[in-house]
Amino acid sequence: MSETFTYAASGVDIDAGERAVTLMKTAVERTHRPEVVGGLGGFAGLFALDVQKYRRPLLASSTDGVGTKIALARQLDRHDTVGIDLVAMVVDDLVACGAEPLFLQDYVACGTVVPERIAAIVTGIAAGCTLAGAALVGGETAEHGDLMDADEYDLAATAVGVVEADAVLGPERVRAGDAVIAMAASGFHSNGYSLVRRVVSAAGLDLTATPAGLDRPLGDELLEPTRIYARDCLALVEELGVGAVHAYAHITGGGLAGNTARVVPEGLQAVLDRSTWALPAAVRLMEEHGVPRAESERAFNCGVGMVASVAPEQADAAVALLTARGVPAWVVGTVREQAGGPSAAELVGTYR
Repeated sequence: MSETFTYAASGVDIDAGERAVTLMKTAVERTHRPEVVGGLGGFAGLFALDVQKYRRPLLASSTDGVGTKIALARQLDRHDTVGIDLVAMVVDDLVACGAEPLFLQDYVACGTVVPERIAAIVTGIAAGCTLAGAALVGGETAEHGDLMDADEYDLAATAVGVVEADAVLGPERVRAGDAVIAMAASGFHSNGYSLVRRVVSAAGLDLTATPAGLDRPLGDELLEPTRIYARDCLALVEELGVGAVHAYAHITGGGLAGNTARVVPEGLQAVLDRSTWALPAAVRLMEEHGVPRAESERAFNCGVGMVASVAPEQADAAVALLTARGVPAWVVGTVREQAGGPSAAELVGTYR
């Protein structure tokens, strides 16, 4: 034959992939818990679950990605925080049922492996795992030149956690009279970015400028990584007990009311008072440029990234503990009975 074919010439650079692994290795190893068996580079991640530690352990798993927030990271050429977003999306779902995150595996698909960029992404994932107390036990970087442009990439991850069978949190524990505790979001987190990017483009907003009401450039605001609540939620359960902490709702796509309703049983309603917090300036900016209030409350978290349903007599203690741990928290509403119908959550009042 007159032509010699190589994998690199076809769009897959094995040497670049190996260099990326070398650059990320130290950050990954820092996440390892004592239960991790082996190191980076095996065909599977091994984790020695101490079954003697539990009476009846249930394994919990969650899979998610970052979504179109990655397009902003590419636009600004900043790739060191989206990994934190990735971890937050999966571990904060795990803790919603009371599970402690144990380990995580990531998947990075890209058009071309740029070792330094891949290392920055995975270093962010490792930082998120450290914040969550989870080990990063492995992952995959796939070069898909025929499917993606050279600078494109996407992220996904699966995390596994554990919870005692009699300590699972959820709507079955929620009672009329419960206090609903809000935990402040760090920003838009990782939801609503298709809408955010549409507004930024249509309004011609400058990502390097600081709009009125914000104290930093818009690009910095939009790339602020998702707050990881896992350890704080676990600490709340450990301190107050499952008799007091009944449910968590991770506020992602669908907004505050939509996600809170997922942990309210039939016959009850969560009433959430907007007047207990201020709508973030970045959300107001989106509304000023054409997003209706009803749409922003469905697409964005509007300043609340997680809620807890707790026994009313423990509300003050819950707020105090979370605040002491650096998570701004407040009583945002209550759970009350409603006459028939499906579970629901309702926003009332006016933002400060």
